[in-house]
Amino acid sequence: MTDRTRPTRAQTRRRILDAAFAVFGQKGIAAAKLTEVAAAAGLTKGAVYSSFASKDELVLALMEEHAAHRLEASLAGFAEAGDGGAGLANVAAVLMHEMRTDAVWHRLLAEFFAMAHQDDRRRAALRDRRREVRGTIARALERLAEGLDLQLPLPAEEFAVVLLALSNGLAVEADIDDEAVPEGLLGQVLTLLAGDAVAKVRAAAVSDPEAQPPPGRTSPSSVRKR
Repeated sequence: MTDRTRPTRAQTRRRILDAAFAVFGQKGIAAAKLTEVAAAAGLTKGAVYSSFASKDELVLALMEEHAAHRLEASLAGFAEAGDGGAGLANVAAVLMHEMRTDAVWHRLLAEFFAMAHQDDRRRAALRDRRREVRGTIARALERLAEGLDLQLPLPAEEFAVVLLALSNGLAVEADIDDEAVPEGLLGQVLTLLAGDAVAKVRAAAVSDPEAQPPPGRTSPSSVRKR
């Protein structure tokens, strides 16, 4: 007789998230039912509620996970580049790829935002979750800046907002008219934002590899909001 091992809580959560993405992507958030998500996951509705208290919580968890995935992929591209300039291009390329292959994520975000417009509870939940995502991105940007001895062009928290706004906004425009958003557009914008800082670091390294940062230079950590 073959032993049957019950899935772990993490495995069950993974199945629910994957099923929810498929169901919400096909039917939309408002029209989809948790019973349909449960059926797609091969679970009972009770199993879904044991992991997520509501459909809203499930949607927010999906969005948070997607933002984390994009961040990890982008940071990997930055690290592989070996320098700030190429790193910016790699980050932009990863974000553009995510935008075009995962357009459903942006439709879900737009739909949930519209649903939350007249619902204070939903708006508060979406706001709090996005603050968590921005905080994660900001901390990662600060670590990168410190590791590359690079001063960010904006405080990390504001730069995180810009990155999210650019990638989400361009994704919507690309979904409406793909020809309107060329592959290199996001990279050009990021270079305009941070290219000058990268160029200054490169110039300083070439002129004197052993030189310390200028006395008046502000470290990335000093621009953190308290």
